[in-house]
Parts: sequence; structure tokens; C-alpha cells
Amino acid sequence: MSGRARLALCAWAATMLTACALLPLVEDVSWLLQVTLLLGMQTIVGAGARRMPLAWPLTVAAQLLVTLLLLTLVFVREQAFFGLIPGPDAIQQFGTLLQSGTDDVGRYAIPAPLSDGIRLMVVGGVLLIGLAVDTLAVTFRSAAPAGLPLLALYSVAAGLADGSGAWVWFLLAAAGYLMLLLAEGRDRLSQWGRVFGGAPRSPGEQSTGGVLAPVRTGRRIGAVALGVAIVVPLALPSLDGGLLNVLPSRVGSGEGGTISAVNPLVSLRDNLNQDEDRQVMSVRNSSEDTQDLYLRIVSLDSFDGTAWKPSQRRIEDVPKSFPNPLGLRADVRRTEVTTTIAAADWYAQDWLPMPYPATGVKINGNWRFEPVGRTLVGDHGQNTRGARYTVTSLDVQPTAQQLAEAPDPDPAVVREFTQVPESLPTIVSRTAREVTAGSANAYEQAVKLQDWFSVSGGFRYDTQVQAGSGSNAIARFLRDKEGFCVHFSFAMASMARTLGIPARVAVGFAPGTPQPDGTVSVGLRDAHAWPELYFEGVGWTRFEPTPTRGSVPEYTQSQAPGSQIPNPDVPSQNASVAPSDSASASETCTAAQRRLDGGCASESPQAALGQGDKDGWWWFGDLMMWTLAVLAVFAVLLTPLLWRQRIRAVRLGAHGRGGGDVAVHTLSVWQELTDSAWDFGIRPEESQTPRKAAARIVRLGNLDPAAAASVHRVANAVEQVLYAPNPHPTAGLAEDVRRVTDALRTTASRGTELLATFIPRSNVRSLWAMGARWTALSERVRAARPTRPALRKPWGQHG
Repeated sequence: MSGRARLALCAWAATMLTACALLPLVEDVSWLLQVTLLLGMQTIVGAGARRMPLAWPLTVAAQLLVTLLLLTLVFVREQAFFGLIPGPDAIQQFGTLLQSGTDDVGRYAIPAPLSDGIRLMVVGGVLLIGLAVDTLAVTFRSAAPAGLPLLALYSVAAGLADGSGAWVWFLLAAAGYLMLLLAEGRDRLSQWGRVFGGAPRSPGEQSTGGVLAPVRTGRRIGAVALGVAIVVPLALPSLDGGLLNVLPSRVGSGEGGTISAVNPLVSLRDNLNQDEDRQVMSVRNSSEDTQDLYLRIVSLDSFDGTAWKPSQRRIEDVPKSFPNPLGLRADVRRTEVTTTIAAADWYAQDWLPMPYPATGVKINGNWRFEPVGRTLVGDHGQNTRGARYTVTSLDVQPTAQQLAEAPDPDPAVVREFTQVPESLPTIVSRTAREVTAGSANAYEQAVKLQDWFSVSGGFRYDTQVQAGSGSNAIARFLRDKEGFCVHFSFAMASMARTLGIPARVAVGFAPGTPQPDGTVSVGLRDAHAWPELYFEGVGWTRFEPTPTRGSVPEYTQSQAPGSQIPNPDVPSQNASVAPSDSASASETCTAAQRRLDGGCASESPQAALGQGDKDGWWWFGDLMMWTLAVLAVFAVLLTPLLWRQRIRAVRLGAHGRGGGDVAVHTLSVWQELTDSAWDFGIRPEESQTPRKAAARIVRLGNLDPAAAASVHRVANAVEQVLYAPNPHPTAGLAEDVRRVTDALRTTASRGTELLATFIPRSNVRSLWAMGARWTALSERVRAARPTRPALRKPWGQHG
């Protein structure tokens, strides 16, 4: 096995060993067999392309093309041409699978089921990493940088896994990388000559050629380095466990730490349009009234014009008793409520769902407290899977008068929670002022906004609304007046901020369904988002602008004469008490429709403002189509060039040693010389002797003396093998041909050089050879066909 072949095999093995770190992420391990075969075929194509040889861009392009064909065959063959060639339908299906895989990643906890989308993401990702490793380690013969894509693959797997058995995957990845380095070192060393071994230890001891001194030294160095990487961090408490420990997504222990601004909307994706409304939590509440039992996960208080997300906050250990809620005065009525929550075994959420404002929680595990949002977040991989916990909270019941008479909030609160980006369309603030015109205070403004969205503004709750992205999403929602919870809550919070009212968006679950045993069942379809506005003396206060969702707070239901505030018990003027003749969209949307045509668009918060007006992957199909078109054009244009390079490599690569081999090699070199001259416009004359043909090439090609000597040297070698009784090999003939080709290129015009490179004239010999083979084959078939004797009537017979 050659050095490059051995290096390619080690690159394949290193990638596969590192890919094993993905095993804990999914339930089914069948993807590993697929990756093994597909990555092996990708490696074989690379080895073949380098052996031809092809330039490195063409080698990588060939591997990419084969990878695309293999993925097409495995995942979208029903939409591809002949089951292999990807077309528009296949590219669209790729985008659909990737979108589905992204949805599944956010929906399921680890280990996730191996859906088609997740399988494509895992297999395709490993193949791309394998291609990067093969290109760096084998094509460029630089194994050290090849550790970067391997590290990226391991880091992704380690960051998502729960940490169990992480040391095994680290050792496998490290072993693969060390094996790759060792193979490259051996290959480099062999280029200096014969790899030497250690000297015999004693006169009677034979030297073992199997274990080489440099190899043995490299193994020792690698083992020591690996041991240091594992043991030393374990001895340093500040490094928190060393390389084998999976770093948490939120760092910090003891008194401090921070929580990163990870968008929690990802975990709520597609919840509202699940085929089955699976139970997320079972809740038992000490209060008899559960219509306001909202379970809050996290608050989104940072608005950059594109999306709402949680700010980066300081976290601390969970206190036994939470601090008093911000801004809540003692004269505001409140009731302490105890809520017991049991989360489903499959539901894994980093944030802990709790009623707001919570005053204490009893729960086991690694949880941290974020005091500004009064939320609990998991640490070191902690999540809600199967959690059982008890929360004490306050049911704050302010009156409309208390809210109306609320003093101005603290300037720090106003400064932080009324910020809006400059990119926010002016229609948002203009509409807010128009809707709240004539309001005497912030409370009336808030109620008018809620009333406008839920009753009088003509908005329609629709889960099939086209999703939007960026700042224009809110403007589009205000114009079209169709959307769901995220549209309503995001828009109301943004408009409140333009009015100077501190606002944020809460994400969690609306009140669930009461059960006969006194518990409340909270399902996936209860996922919800709502705005929270701040009033000094009351604190953060819930509003409900989304029609038909949740419950309208009692403190917004003023019955004062002339009030526009709605009463949920009284139908609106536009509402009909008669039953509808047709079922609602959510009821008529079947699971088959969701799977086949993408009907019943997701009502998930992520879909609301995280996508454009088209499918999230519409650009992927266009990009792939253009890429395939460009590759096809390049393939057509480069075919003559590649074929000519292949012929040249075959002719100049043979090295004859025997008498017959000398003749074959010399004549092949002469053929390459005359064809190279033909490519530059010097048509060969078959009737001339080698010596006259050489003189003609020197004259017409205007060759310099060195190149002319090379032409005559090749011609003399040809005459020797043709006429000498015992021809002997002539060294350096291949180098002579290359020297002549370079000289011809130097004297040729730019047009002639381009034609010789991309459309070489000598390629016509291949067409002649194909025609000759076809003629010979036809003659053999005709000769092998049995002849049927002609039937003649006997002599003299008539009729």
C-alpha cells in the first residue's frame, strides 16, 4: 500500500472514530453503518482522483459530486432523475428534510429518535467533515490541521450530549487523530529513503524490522501527551474536570456565573400543531380557580429589531426564599399559591416552568436562579425531563384603579425595558399613538392596545399565516392583521415600548385542561407567548392580546361607563353565538395534510419571526440548482483537458525495464511528444522517419537549443528501439517531453495555448480508436453470426 493510500485509510478511520461521539445523541445507531459505507466510497473516489492524477480542486470537486450523488441515492432517490441525479424536486426534498431535521432537533430531547431529517443532518455532516479531513491530510499532506474539523465534530457532539461516557468518545477521537499524525509522519519519513529501524541490542539479537524506532518514539510521545491532557486538568480544580468533562451551556458555580442569551423559542417549535397533543406536565394547584394558571418559562426582554430574546444575565444559587418581586407594594392584594408540577419523562427544557411570580421552589438537581426574570435554569446539562417539583408563588390581584394610579417607574427600569431599535418601522409607533389616543395614563394605553388586538382591531387568529422575519414582520402583521400568539405578543410589547411603557414578552404555557382528579393537564398545544408590562407598585403584569387564547386578566375588565375594555363573558359585537358551519382550521388539518403538503402552518414562536416570507430553505434549492448547473458546465468544458492529462500521465508514467518494456515505453513517449506538438498546431506526418519528424517539430515550433536537443534525444531513442537488435532504456525521456511541451507553450500565441490546454487536437486519436474498436467489434459479431444457406428449388421444378 502506498503512503497516500495508507494516509487516506487513516483519515477515514479518524473521522469514523470521532463520529462515534454522536452515538449518544440519537436512539438508533444504524446511521453509523451508512456513514461507514458512504465515507468509504468518498475516500475511494479521492484516492482514484489523486492517482490519475487530478489537480486538487478537481479532486475535491469529484468527491463533492460523488457525495451529492450518494446522498441523493440514499435520501431522495424517489425525487431524483434515474434515482441518482438530483433535480429540482430532489433539491427541494433535501431542503424539506433539513428543515424537518432542524425542527426535530429542537423538539426532542437527547437521545432523539432518528428521523429522516436528523439522519440526513448527521450523515451529511460527517461526510463533509470527512471530506475536509481527507483534503487536508491526504490531498495537501498536512495531517496536523486536519485535527480542526475533527475537533469541531467532537465539540458539537460533546456539547449536546449529557456527559455520560464522554471520556470514551474523547479517547476514540484522540486515538484517531494520533493515528493520522503517525501515518503522515511515517509517510514523510519514507520519502527520505528506507525507513530505518533500531540497532540490535546485542550481537546475537536480530533487529526487528516490524517495530521502527521513529514509530515507537512517536507512540510514546503520543501516549504521554494524551495522558497529560487527561490527568493534569483533573488535578486543577479551576478547570472543572478537564478535557473529559462536557462543558455546560451556562457556566459558573458557587456565587456567580452568567446565563447566555440562548433563544428559548426553539424548544417550543411546532408544539401547537402536533399530530397528538401530548401531555407535557401534570399540575396540581392549591387554588380553586385555575383559569389564570400560566406557567412561565422565561422572559424575552431584549429586542434588536429582528427578534425578542432573553438578555445575558447573572445567575446564582437557588435561594430558599426568593426576593420580593420588583415593584410590588404591600397594599396590592395577593394570595400565596402552592403548585405541584410533574414533567413528562420525554420533556427536556432548560428553563423550569413556574407560575409568576414564584417565591420559592423545591426541586432536586443542578438548577440556578436568575433574579431579574425570576426564572430557574438548568446547569451542567440539567433539564426538566421527569422532574417533580413544588413551587410557591403569588397570585397578584391588582385593581384597575391601582394600575391607573401607578406612579412613574424607576428610571433604570424605563431605560432598560423601553429600548427599541432604530430599524423598527415607524408604523409601529404611529399605530400605537393612534390606538391609544385620549388615554389618561399608561394603564389605559395598555388596555386599549389589548382591546384593539383582541376585539376591536379586526385581527384574526390564524395558524396558517405566512411567517415573517426582521423588523418588517411586525409592520406586516399590523397591515395584514392575521397571526397567532407570537405575532400578538411581540407587536403589543413593541408598541408599548414606543409609548414609554416598560415591556417584555413571556414564553411558557397557557392554562391547561382540568382533569377529573383535580389536576390540570398541560399539553404541547398549550405553548403560548404573552406580553408583560411593568407598573410601579404592581410589578410585571400580564396582558392577553391574543384572541381565543388564554384568559383575559380581570384587572383589564373595567366596567366603567363608556369603557372599551372587553368582558370575556360577553361576546364581541362581531362574534356570532351560532355554531359555525365549518370546522376550524386547526380541527380540519389532518396529520396527512401536515406531512404531505405542509398544511396547517406551525404556530410555533420560532416560525413566527424566525423565517422569511418563503420556506426557510427556499434559497437552498436555488443555490444547489445553480451549483449543479455550474458544475455541469465545468465538467463539460474540462472533459477534454482531463482526458488529455490522463493520457499524458499514462504515457509518461510507465518505466520499462525489460527489452519489450523499453520499446513500449519509448514509443509511448514519442507518441506523447508528437501529440503535444499537434496540440500546438504542428500536425504529425506519419510517413516521416523519427529523425525528420523531430527536425520538423524543432523548425515549426521555434524551439530553443535545449528543447531541440530533447526532441532529437527522444527521436534517437525511438530509432534505437526500432532498429537496434538489443535496445537499452534511455533515462530522462519523460522529462525531455515535458521540457519540449513547456518550450512549445512559451513560443505559442495565447489563443494557441488556450486551445492546446482546453481543446487539445490530439484527443481526436481517442475518437479514432473508438471507431476502430467499434469496427472490429462489428466484424467479429458479423463473423460469429451463422450463415443460412439459400433455399433453391430443384432443377426443373416449376410452380
